[in-house]
Amino acid sequence: MTDRLAPVLDRIDCDMDAALDRLLALLRIPSISTDPAYKAECDRAADWLVADLAAMGVNAEKRATDGHPMVVGHLRGRGPHLLFYGHYDVQPVDPLNLWHRDPFDPAIEDTPAGRVIRGRGAADDKGQLMTFVEACRAWIAVHGSLPVNITFLLEGEEESGSPSLVPFLRDNAAELTADLALICDTGMFDPQTPAITTMLRGLLGEEVTIHGPSKDLHSGMFGGAAMNPARVLARILADLHDDQGRVTVPGFYDGVPELSPELRAQWEGLDFDHAAFLGGVGLSEPAGEAGRSALEMIWSRPTCEINGMWSGYTGAGFKTVLPAQASAKVSFRLVGDQDPLAIRESFRAFVQERLPADCRAEFAPHGASRASVMATDHPAFEAARQALSDEWPRAAAFIGSGGSIPIAGYFKGMLGMESMLIGFGRDDDQIHSPNEKYDLESFHGGIRSWARILDAVSKDG
Repeated sequence: MTDRLAPVLDRIDCDMDAALDRLLALLRIPSISTDPAYKAECDRAADWLVADLAAMGVNAEKRATDGHPMVVGHLRGRGPHLLFYGHYDVQPVDPLNLWHRDPFDPAIEDTPAGRVIRGRGAADDKGQLMTFVEACRAWIAVHGSLPVNITFLLEGEEESGSPSLVPFLRDNAAELTADLALICDTGMFDPQTPAITTMLRGLLGEEVTIHGPSKDLHSGMFGGAAMNPARVLARILADLHDDQGRVTVPGFYDGVPELSPELRAQWEGLDFDHAAFLGGVGLSEPAGEAGRSALEMIWSRPTCEINGMWSGYTGAGFKTVLPAQASAKVSFRLVGDQDPLAIRESFRAFVQERLPADCRAEFAPHGASRASVMATDHPAFEAARQALSDEWPRAAAFIGSGGSIPIAGYFKGMLGMESMLIGFGRDDDQIHSPNEKYDLESFHGGIRSWARILDAVSKDG
């Protein structure tokens, strides 16, 4: 530990009660971005953050967008320039009757697993956002400045699809471009093991409808003689995977990399319990590509999944109908350099080639985003990993994410910078669900972790 870091960590420990009071004040603001009724509350949350950053000496302001405002702040330090991103909007609270307390009356609660901060936004993302703000506050309080230059970008529409984000990044690219972006909207690998997410899968969605006869038919009168679109669609969907679990769409694996030996060793060292992972949802056997571990399949391998199917009569009782059409929603999680637009065209051709006479296919696109793979050879990544390892019981790991976080791709594609995704959430935080919480240990340890990272990255930068 450096001489300049030790007093910052001490300050964080001594200031925890005040830090919690600030977080609880922010959590009381019902900044639900998806509901127009809460527009004024989203503005109020932005104003609260501007005031809090300004109190630290940050040159902060609320910037208007076509939707909810952005909060942008700048604070000059002595080292590299970092952009910190978080979001102040939260999910709706429904169903309200399942909450144990008012979701916008947050409190510290004692649970069998430890003390938690209970309330909407505690983990996603206000608690996470404030871990970084509090680390900066401690540095400034002790040393009068930060060891890095910081630009804050705090969004108010992440939970409603970020419609204003891309235009805002495009219009303010020169101001927001930095040496590296920091994103605090992810989690730990487990309560003892911190993580830096370095792989984010992309996402492609397709809806396909197979049309056959001009109307629904009586199966007794037309069954056998008329082509059944449900049967056609079922056969096409079944063809999407081979017996080894591989996706059969031509060209699907173009641009899919193998794990490096170093990353594979890190993941093996995590001692992930594959049986418990599946057993927790009532399953026992991996169903993806043969020979791949569960971590590989959810972090570093692409997938094709059928998310919904419908056709004919599905109500109560029985109706002997031969349906006029059948539909399915299919999603693809993408990795590496896979091209979502090329895969879309290949999938559509795959379907078209399997259509019998008298059937036609109709397609509707549902998004197409590439995967994000961070350049972990950037020296800041290893410096941050070591800093996290110094704070938590187990060494930090570079991990993947089964989901998709578009902001990292936007930063790389539009601003030309890598992102470090570091968060302190836990799997049981119940984000987007009733009774959301954030462990007090996550909040406290997260603040201390960011303080360590700012120290480590500044020396490295």
